[in-house]
Amino acid sequence: MFCISVTSFGQTQSVRGVVTSEGEPVPGALVLIKGTQRGTVTDIDGNYSINAAAGEILVISFVGYSSKEVPVVGGQTVYDVTLDLSTSDLSEVVVVGYGSQIKKELTGAIQSVNGKDLQDMPVSSVAQKLQGRLAGVQINQTTGRPGQGMNVRIRGQLSVSGGSQPLYVVDGFPITGDINAINPDEIDDITVLKDAASTSLYGSRAANGVVLITTKKGKAGATNVNLNVFTGFQEVPEKGRLEMMNAEEFAQFKKEYYEDAKLPVPEAFQNPSQYRDKNNDWYDAVLQNAPISSYNLTLTSNKERVNTAVIAGVFDQKGVVINTDYRRFSMRMNTDYAVSDKVNIGVNVAPNYVVDNTPRSDGDRGTGILFNALHTWPVMPIYDEAGELTYFNRFPANTGNIFAYPNWVRSAQEITNETKVINLLANTYAEWKPIKGLSLKSTFNAEIRNSNYFFFNPSTATAQINVAIPTVAVSIRDENQDFTWLNENIATYDKKINDHSFQLLAGFSNQQFRRDRTRVQADTYADDRLPTIQGALNINRGGTISGVEEWTLTSIFSRATYNYKGKYLFTASVRGDGSSRFGSDNRWGVFPSTSLGWVLSDEEFMKTSSTISFTKLRASYGITGNNNIGNYTQYALVNNTINVAFGNTVTPGAAITSLNNSNLGWETTAQFDIGLDLGLWDDRVSFVYDFYTKNTTNLLYAVQIPQEAGFTNFNDNIGEIKFWGHEFSINAIPVAGAFRWNVNANISFNRNEVISLADGIDRVYGNQHITQVGKPFGQFYGMKKLGNYANAEDLANSPKIPGRSTVGSIKLADINGDGVITYGGDRDDRTIIGNPFPDFVYGIVNNFTYKNWDASITASGSQGNQLYMRHLYSTANLDGVFNMVRKAKDRFRSPENPGEGIFGTTVGGGNVTGVERDWNNSNFVWDASYFTIRNITVGYSFKKLGKSVKSARIYASGQNMWVFTKYWGGSNPEVSMQSDGQGDGGNLSPGVDLSAYPVPRTITIGANINF
Repeated sequence: MFCISVTSFGQTQSVRGVVTSEGEPVPGALVLIKGTQRGTVTDIDGNYSINAAAGEILVISFVGYSSKEVPVVGGQTVYDVTLDLSTSDLSEVVVVGYGSQIKKELTGAIQSVNGKDLQDMPVSSVAQKLQGRLAGVQINQTTGRPGQGMNVRIRGQLSVSGGSQPLYVVDGFPITGDINAINPDEIDDITVLKDAASTSLYGSRAANGVVLITTKKGKAGATNVNLNVFTGFQEVPEKGRLEMMNAEEFAQFKKEYYEDAKLPVPEAFQNPSQYRDKNNDWYDAVLQNAPISSYNLTLTSNKERVNTAVIAGVFDQKGVVINTDYRRFSMRMNTDYAVSDKVNIGVNVAPNYVVDNTPRSDGDRGTGILFNALHTWPVMPIYDEAGELTYFNRFPANTGNIFAYPNWVRSAQEITNETKVINLLANTYAEWKPIKGLSLKSTFNAEIRNSNYFFFNPSTATAQINVAIPTVAVSIRDENQDFTWLNENIATYDKKINDHSFQLLAGFSNQQFRRDRTRVQADTYADDRLPTIQGALNINRGGTISGVEEWTLTSIFSRATYNYKGKYLFTASVRGDGSSRFGSDNRWGVFPSTSLGWVLSDEEFMKTSSTISFTKLRASYGITGNNNIGNYTQYALVNNTINVAFGNTVTPGAAITSLNNSNLGWETTAQFDIGLDLGLWDDRVSFVYDFYTKNTTNLLYAVQIPQEAGFTNFNDNIGEIKFWGHEFSINAIPVAGAFRWNVNANISFNRNEVISLADGIDRVYGNQHITQVGKPFGQFYGMKKLGNYANAEDLANSPKIPGRSTVGSIKLADINGDGVITYGGDRDDRTIIGNPFPDFVYGIVNNFTYKNWDASITASGSQGNQLYMRHLYSTANLDGVFNMVRKAKDRFRSPENPGEGIFGTTVGGGNVTGVERDWNNSNFVWDASYFTIRNITVGYSFKKLGKSVKSARIYASGQNMWVFTKYWGGSNPEVSMQSDGQGDGGNLSPGVDLSAYPVPRTITIGANINF
């Protein structure tokens, strides 16, 4: 228990009391003198004590309860307070764009999460902690690489080439990257702005939604020191892994392959039982159980005129793939100083240092070590007879082995793929309040980011197949120096006249970004131990880059809010952005919005209801933009690495590589939202519903143009996409008293349709996808599988592929009805074969407390989404050149033994099996609906321990405990990646499974101690 005592305008006295609810004490409740920073918090037994003067008002609040105000009267010193349970404190202040509002008066689609609700989760990124907590916000962990792989999509928003990630704003500063490097323990609360009325003040960057992050400040009370630590381990559960053939099963498959083809069986496979108990599981060999730990120390102080918070943290995560690790060292200092009653200044400084090493784990065959390990023959040895790792494995060619394999364990151990990042976020502000209600605030923000990437592939290892060892050693050094600054100047005026409340906001800002990049690629080293640039024989000119990128953004913005008696609500805003990323004739965009709210429960005709405690209707409309197209796309670009021959002399030259477009402009999204906020039984149950519809026009895309122009494409604004959806969330307290249960659940339905593309273009192709007018975005595209040709009669009476279809081979649909199966060309039989987007996503959070015990269970799920199991083109290659999925044992072998129908015959070799393998078809597409227990935490809180420890809590936590899914292609039904393993496939090619880095199960124990 602690308090601040400051002499008020009258004679102060010490007042005390107990805060309870349902007969039980409420520890940690905030007791504040209204209109001041003087306050305290209740101890473990609900007791408090504070100095207050007669006429002042005590405000008592705690999360999950309705706030109460108690006037202080002369002569009375004891004020016991009973708080009523509530799932929604309508007086709560919520952070919005460029300010804050009372929750009751919000007119936009906004959700917030308190940082306390995100504790105890052993993860590196705050995005992982938000999974399943927010309606309309889909967060997928596309890869388990430490510190990476989080894909955040708000209301299904996407673009052809403009990205889908929201704008992240940290303490008012729109940062240029993502939030992976931010220590989650620094965060006080997170607000997600979903509709255009809420996001339009961020204009050209807000089409994908806005995530506002507020970091910790010193709160009312004396100096407080908090230590939060956890440690534990990670593992990849056996359940959920892709089931591959073991050595004996693979040898049996090879034996049957030759027998079915009526060919001699190679000696290596004549007796499959010889491999019993001699299995070489290459995938398991590159995995490990790995430790994880986190240490965070927080100091907060709010004394007199100075408010300070200092947070220092160390996060250390070893990866479950060998030679993988992620370390983050972070610090943040937030300081606010009241120079006088009218002048405030503040400085926030947050440096961090990240070391990330992941040795090319993700990617396609011949690119990613995990994929390579998955399909390597299990009869090939990992260790030689001396117990040392092998260097190179190759069976005789007559066994069907056409590839040579390096040792993937050695590759993972010896290949360096490390990034070191130094990042500094800093902002400072000065605020002047010259008269009552008027605030003039100027801020200056800076972000400095220095990223150093080092890749070294020694001569003794490789991530490629069919590359002999020793190989050519290669190094890459890539250094990026980023500097972003932002200056904002804002005037805010608040005025209340009787029952009329107004707020006017106006401001302007300037932001600039610059990146200096140097990349050097070298190869052929005399000694792997000295991978310096000067130690290389060759400098690769094509892989060596030196360049500068810059962009600027100038903006003006304004917002007006009005309410009458707190029940008739109105907000209007407008922002104008000028961006250097667009053409000289179209650089400015204007983004207006308006929203209305009506608190029906404040009307006299609603006050008689004993059931409905709060009702509010909301409606909004607005326009936002997207300028996420990279830099200089509006210009005619020049390539200066082209050589020109004049006679016998080669001279360096340059050539224009793209056309300019001076009219290139904003991608814009117009959005309408209508919502209902409902509270029942004194807000013990609260319900929120939103329906939205939005249209994105002027899509940014590189349009193909005739070859006669001398170029392949032209950057332009094209087409239109329509989005719509429904969002439901409910928060309730089913059980109260000594045992308390709070539940929060949400479900969202998001849809989209392509309305138009460019003139003369009705479709855009991804890797295994198509985006087509009249259909949803990024659909899986290929041949529709009907089964396998069951017998000679079925083959004779069915459309087939001339010269390639046979009994037992894959049977595909004749979409155009011409009697011939054709892949591509004028007689194409390809069609839409699946959808990577879910029918709905949902989440549920349960919190339980009983006396000093607490527990929480967080879960989320997705229904109806599908994945393209791209790795089957290797792991189900029926020619047997790779190890195979165990399901291939039940392939078609004869009309009498047709198997389970997933895989066809091996007879006929590549001419037959190549169709099933190489033609994109629905056999690759599988249901990936899932329900995941994200986190389970159990904790116990102690009362004051001695003189120095005010309170303490110990807890145990499990992350990603169980995944319930029918998906059999791997352990992560959220996976999505591109062939080089460096991204999630983008909007045109989502939902592709190439056996990415597995998401581990994590078990930790921790302690949270307040001094």
